[in-house]
Amino acid sequence: MLLEENQITFHSEDGLIFDGVKDYARQIAEMIGLGSDTEFAQAGIRTVLDIGCGFGSFGAHLVSLKMMPICIAEYEATGSQVQLALERGLPAMIGNFFSKQLPYPALSFDMVHCAQCGTTWDIKDAMLLLEVDRVLKPGGYFVLTSPTNKAQGNLPDTKKTSISTRVDELSKKICWSLTGQQDEMFLWQKTSDSNCYSSLSQDSIPLCKDGDSVPYYHPLVPCISGTTSKRWIPIQNRSAIAGTTTSVELEIHGKCIKPEEFLEDTQIWRSALKNYWSLLTPLIFSDHPKRPGDEDPLPPFNMIRNVMDMNARFGNLNSALLDQGKSAWVMNVVPVNARNSLPIILDRGFAGVLHDWCEPFPTYPRTYDMLHANEILTLLSSERCSLMDLFLEMDRILRPEGWVVLSDKVGVIEMARALATRVRWEARVIDLQDGSDQRLLVCQKQFLKK
Repeated sequence: MLLEENQITFHSEDGLIFDGVKDYARQIAEMIGLGSDTEFAQAGIRTVLDIGCGFGSFGAHLVSLKMMPICIAEYEATGSQVQLALERGLPAMIGNFFSKQLPYPALSFDMVHCAQCGTTWDIKDAMLLLEVDRVLKPGGYFVLTSPTNKAQGNLPDTKKTSISTRVDELSKKICWSLTGQQDEMFLWQKTSDSNCYSSLSQDSIPLCKDGDSVPYYHPLVPCISGTTSKRWIPIQNRSAIAGTTTSVELEIHGKCIKPEEFLEDTQIWRSALKNYWSLLTPLIFSDHPKRPGDEDPLPPFNMIRNVMDMNARFGNLNSALLDQGKSAWVMNVVPVNARNSLPIILDRGFAGVLHDWCEPFPTYPRTYDMLHANEILTLLSSERCSLMDLFLEMDRILRPEGWVVLSDKVGVIEMARALATRVRWEARVIDLQDGSDQRLLVCQKQFLKK
C-alpha cells in the first residue's frame, strides 16, 4: 500500500492484476466476445463470486461498473483479504469450500473468478470444481488466472501438469467449454443446455437429486446440481438491471412468494427507509425538544457504506436503498430457520447468504456500519441460543459509532432495549404511530477507549 496525497493505492509485486485491473477486465470481456468491460451487464453478468480477492482491486472495479462482487477467502490470523475488502467498502465474507459447500443455493452467480487464489482444482476427484459448477448459473463463466505449476510443489518435471490443463480435461465432463485464453488467463463457459448432462456417458459424473435446496455447510457432493430447477435460465436471457424483478421471476419463485405480497413488501420498505435515514442522527439521543425531521441535518452520505440485513426476506431494504440512490451495499442474510428466500435475493443481483444466528457470522470484528433486523428477535426467541448471545455477536461485528435498527413487537423491543444497555449502546424506542404494536429500536454503538 502506498499513500498518495489523501488516498491509499494498492500495488502488486508481479503487476498481474492490481496495477492494470482495467486492462485485466477488458481482457475478460474480449474473451467473452464483448467490446469492453462496460458491456458485462449486456452479457447477463451482474454477480461475481471472487475466490481469494487479494487487495480487492478487481472487486472494486466491478463495483464501479455497477456489478455485485462477493469476495470469499479463508480466515487469516495475521491479516485478511476479507478484512481489507470490507475496509475498502466491498462485499466480502470468510469462507472456503475444501470440505463443505458454500452457504449459497445452486445457480447463484453469473461468474466465478479465481486469480492466484491458491486452490488446487483437480483434487478431491474434482469436487471443488463441481462446487463451482453448482453455484454457477447456466451460461455463466469461470475465470482462472495464473494457474501454472505453483500449486504443484516440487514434483518431478515429468509429473508436473498445468492446473489449467487438468481443469480443461475435467470441464468436458461437466459440459463446460473453453471459450478464451490469453497468456495465463483461462475462461470457461457453463452450458445453457441442461440436456447436455443427460447425454454424457454413464461413466461421467451423475446428477444430484436435491433440487433447489439451500445448503448450510453441507459436505461437498460428487454430482451435478440444479439441472431440474425452475431457475435454470441462461444469464443472457434475463434482465440486466440489478433489483429488477419481473412477473416471470415471481412465477419461478412462486413457492416462496406471491406477487401481491412482494409488491406490498416493496412499498413498505421504500417508506421505512426514509424513516430510518432521518433517525440516524445524534439528535435522537439528545434532549432536543423535537423529533428529527426533514429540516434536521441528515447523516453524511458516506457515513454508512455497508448494511447487514439480518432477516432480509426478499431483499427489499436493499432495493429501497438502490431506489433512493444510497451508496451503501447490503449483505442480505436469510436465517436458516426462516422461509427460504435466498434464491430470489441472489436472482435480483444482490449479495446474500444463509446463516444460523446461533453461530458467529463469518466476518471480522468491526466490519459493518449498520445492522438492520425486522422481527429477528421474535424469530429467534424459541431458538437454543440466548438473545444476549445475539447482541454480543452484533456488537462484535458492528463498527464503533455504527447503528442498529430493530423492528419488532413492543414487548420484544422493550426486552431488546435492556440488552442494548448491557452492551453499552445508546438506545431509543420509536413509536411508529400507525396503530400497530410494532416499535423501532434505534441504537448507536459508542466509541469507547480503555
